[in-house]
Amino acid sequence: MEMKMLGWMAGVTRYVHICNEDIRRRFGIATMADKFREARLRWYGHFLRADTATVCKVVLNQVPGNRPRRQPKQRWIDTLHSGLKLAGIHPDQAHDRAKWRQRISKADPAITRDKR
Repeated sequence: MEMKMLGWMAGVTRYVHICNEDIRRRFGIATMADKFREARLRWYGHFLRADTATVCKVVLNQVPGNRPRRQPKQRWIDTLHSGLKLAGIHPDQAHDRAKWRQRISKADPAITRDKR
């Protein structure tokens, strides 16, 4: 639904083939990958600030043992670490919630509008 509205605002019809990424770039909206990364890092910051006895901290502890010899599959934690590297932040910075949110957020007009 969002892309239909953006296409309408840009004056693009269904018959003109323009990529969604080009329309998003025209309006300054973050890519879907950036939005997913931001949500993942936002949750990770919440996870790091939580108590040590919470269920999510118990579940996400590393399982002992070796990984298979063949090419290992991308794990959630690997994706998370690459997102941290792209954002240029360290997990220790999560304890300051305001700074964490500022560092992980991408420019997106849908979430940075004026508050009344």
